[in-house]
Amino acid sequence: MLIRYCAIIFGCLALGELIVYLTGIHFPSSIIGMILLTLFLHLGWIKLHWVKAFSDMLISHLGLFFVPPSVAILAYFDLIAKNFWSISAAIVLSTIIVMVITGHVYQFIRKRTKQHHENI
Repeated sequence: MLIRYCAIIFGCLALGELIVYLTGIHFPSSIIGMILLTLFLHLGWIKLHWVKAFSDMLISHLGLFFVPPSVAILAYFDLIAKNFWSISAAIVLSTIIVMVITGHVYQFIRKRTKQHHENI
């Protein structure tokens, strides 16, 4: 059963890879795969209980996914130290941009939802 659940999730990832390959767009295929999985769940083509067990297992082992990036930071420590300020500025600036955009999107959606409920 777990293999089938895994195949569904990785099938969506593979579809994302295929879309990027065929269209040539410069967009992360993993994000496209997640969007496809969400779409398929919303449309009812994939049932939530089909993927819940595998996704719960992945989340329970989430800490293991941070090991490779941590090792890479240690391996490239000199390069990171040399570019510390530019990397830090990019992290801070991108975080601020994401927070501002997220806030504006939230306010827009909330205002639109409020107007929708008032019209009903």
